[in-house]
Amino acid sequence: MRGCFGIRFYRFMEVLTIAKLDHQLNEEIQDKEVRLIGADGAQLGIMSANEALALAEEQGLDLVKISPNATPPVCKVMDYSKFCFDQKKREKEAKKNQKVVEIKEIRMSPSIDTNDFNTKVKAAQKFLSDGNRVKVSVRFRGREMAHTNLGEKLLMNFVEACAEVANMEKNPKLEGRFMSVFLSPKNSK
Repeated sequence: MRGCFGIRFYRFMEVLTIAKLDHQLNEEIQDKEVRLIGADGAQLGIMSANEALALAEEQGLDLVKISPNATPPVCKVMDYSKFCFDQKKREKEAKKNQKVVEIKEIRMSPSIDTNDFNTKVKAAQKFLSDGNRVKVSVRFRGREMAHTNLGEKLLMNFVEACAEVANMEKNPKLEGRFMSVFLSPKNSK
């Protein structure tokens, strides 16, 4: 039983690697006619795949199928290894510039004291200034469930205290024993 699963998994992984192939190169292009674009971006017209390949080899470059679904397929004469290198470099640069927004959570109880409340507000303002979203929760225990209005009032006070740096996304919502509200930063960096 275990061996069969391993074989199936292997075959599945093998299919994934085959499907990952991006472009057809040089001799892999089996079409009769292709629309050719030169290395400088100029349209060279429609010609047979063999003629296009000979033209590419004459310049010491690769023939790459760019748009396989077009009629006839579009091929370009280029240095494929340089193209791949530039593409990876652009992806790496884009990944470096993006920022992942985290959701930070602050928990309180309905009977929180003033100084503790102020400390939590300062922590939330710091999270918001860093560009993160904040989830503020009030946990109700035992008989506190009968006074959920106190928790809602506490959350609204919290939202007012953070109003200069944050926007409230939704009104406070009771889910089980927790009432929560989400805050997002006003000015996105």
